[in-house]
Amino acid sequence: MTHQILIVDDTPINLTLFAALVKKMEGCQTRTFLDARDGLAWAQHNDFDLAIVDYMMPDLDGIKFIELLRQTPGKESLPILMITANDQKHVRYLALNAGATDFLTKPVDQTEFLARATNMLVLSDARKKLADRAAWLAEEVRKATLEIVQRERETVYRLSKAAEYRDPETGAHILRMAHYSELIARELGLPVAEQELLLEAAPLHDIGKVGIADDILLKPGKLDPREFAVMQSHTTIGFEILKDSSSKVLDLGAQIALHHHEKFDGTGYPMGLRGEDIPLSSRIVAVADVFDALTSERPYKTAWALDQAALHIKAHAGSHFDPACVSAFIAQWNGVLEVRQRWTETTPR
Repeated sequence: MTHQILIVDDTPINLTLFAALVKKMEGCQTRTFLDARDGLAWAQHNDFDLAIVDYMMPDLDGIKFIELLRQTPGKESLPILMITANDQKHVRYLALNAGATDFLTKPVDQTEFLARATNMLVLSDARKKLADRAAWLAEEVRKATLEIVQRERETVYRLSKAAEYRDPETGAHILRMAHYSELIARELGLPVAEQELLLEAAPLHDIGKVGIADDILLKPGKLDPREFAVMQSHTTIGFEILKDSSSKVLDLGAQIALHHHEKFDGTGYPMGLRGEDIPLSSRIVAVADVFDALTSERPYKTAWALDQAALHIKAHAGSHFDPACVSAFIAQWNGVLEVRQRWTETTPR
């Protein structure tokens, strides 16, 4: 292993001496600077294994050099050996408090220098191995987490398809409305993690339809008041299926399932919530779900034109829909068209 050693000293003869001593150490290369500010600039932007720094230097002394270097990201624990002609204790204290790992007093003893420098390189190697190990562990955790997320994503999609088999809506509808929801969340400025969580949870909005009898769920004509009351219960059924989960996706899915038929003016169901009392996730999904339902063909209706459906959504801002969510949806219109094109009724899933 080759080690890179930085030497900063304003006296040329000292630079020559320390560089000559370092050459006696196997596999070591030096980078030397007479000007402390030049040395600091290089140190802040390059990787190296050990810094050897003089204390008494003009403009920027060794202690200030160390303080500034320690403030540089990634240099917090780099081994630093301070060289000084001053053997007063308060200078040593200052050096240690500034972040010096060890120090030597001039005139430097060759044997002691080599021993301390070697120890510093051993420390540097250990620091690198620890950092590599931490990076490896972080990568393993990332891969394991991704695998869990992918399994959860598949589970959610399969749950959503369970409702699909009992309802004329298609899997493409589930994917489109989920991505429309993500677009709205993005335009509203929600954190990326919340956008992704909404994308995963939105497909669960109608999971409660698994509890609705076929004669009501699949009725081709208009539902009578009793049947409509039963149909409305799919919101609470979905909530009961998904609630109290340790999964963030299922937990948000429960909230969406319960409230995605609430209306901004308070005339929705099941609780008649109004305005911002309706969870934002459900206000977002309401726009995405209705738009895709309007623009999708069903056995009982033809698909609306996209522009016609968009006009309907805008016309009901403030009554059915949250105006902010409607504005965000329209602002992402190009993204809406891309989603619509990507997931058609014949797209393999």
